[in-house]
Amino acid sequence: MLDAKKVAVFGERDDVTGVAIRKCVEAAGGEVVYEATSCFV
Repeated sequence: MLDAKKVAVFGERDDVTGVAIRKCVEAAGGEVVYEATSCFV
């Protein structure tokens, strides 16, 4: 689905973290070029 796509991942500390999104993107064939998990208040 994301074959050969480069993705920037922004996660939220209290919900879905960047690590979780990274794993989903990589499982779908994408390449994560940036990952961050922040607290958005």
